[in-house]
Amino acid sequence: MSNPFSLKFKDRVVAVVKKIPKGKTLSYGQVATAAGRPKAARAVGTIMAGNQDKTVPCHRVILSSGKIGGYNGLRDGLSKEDLLRKEGAIR
Repeated sequence: MSNPFSLKFKDRVVAVVKKIPKGKTLSYGQVATAAGRPKAARAVGTIMAGNQDKTVPCHRVILSSGKIGGYNGLRDGLSKEDLLRKEGAIR
């Protein structure tokens, strides 16, 4: 069984997340599936939590329940909820 935290998987996750357009969201599970590991939603969360690259819109990745979930980085002083609202993903 391969390591879900492999660099290759991380690169695929980042590529998927970078393609999420403004105003849209994907769940951690949807990102994991799109990155080729459908059962690695938690790994996606770990990758997002450790991301330092501000060009990766981690705030667009939410829980499968539709809840916003956690977010470690404020961008321009805005929370994850603020960013999603500003982009039109939530009201």
